Amino acid sequence: YPAEIEAELHKMPGVGDCAVFGIPDEEFGESLCAVVQPQPGVTLQEDEVRSFLRERVASYKVPRKVEFRGDLPREDSGKIFKRKLREPYWEAAGRKI
Repeated sequence: YPAEIEAELHKMPGVGDCAVFGIPDEEFGESLCAVVQPQPGVTLQEDEVRSFLRERVASYKVPRKVEFRGDLPREDSGKIFKRKLREPYWEAAGRKI
């Protein structure tokens, strides 16, 4: 359901682009992380993003972690390179994707 969450995030004022993916979670095995690229000049807060999503998706779909970046890595095709975003989390946990 990351695509569903991304679609909702794109509706949020101030969100330029975003990516949602799974990261390691000691309690649940895996949980969701959203990386949001705000529109230029916009400052967003993690609690704002989570609150916005809580009103639109089931509570278990709301990412446990929300990060903000000025730029998202892209593949040659222009798609967001999610592997580059999630890899550090898995490496830090001593696990591979």
